[in-house]
Amino acid sequence: MSEKVIITVLGQDRIGIVAEISSILYKNHINILDITQKILGDEIFTMTMLVDISTGNIAFAQLKKELEEKGKELNLKIIAQHEDIFNFMHRI
Repeated sequence: MSEKVIITVLGQDRIGIVAEISSILYKNHINILDITQKILGDEIFTMTMLVDISTGNIAFAQLKKELEEKGKELNLKIIAQHEDIFNFMHRI
């Protein structure tokens, strides 16, 4: 059974952001189901990923911590939320 997580990334655009986040997912055997990214203006990077952590070798809490630490290292805001929580928070 899949366990879907939404990952959002926001910050100053630069080379390698997608690679840095994707490498964390890859090393933990997490499948990317969908990804969108956009540059707002000329410099603000935004990305949203839908991932399936059910095949991963890391617990959600640890993944969230790793992503947040990577965000601090790269001066980005990275948030990981279970899909059902994300949907509940953003329903109309």
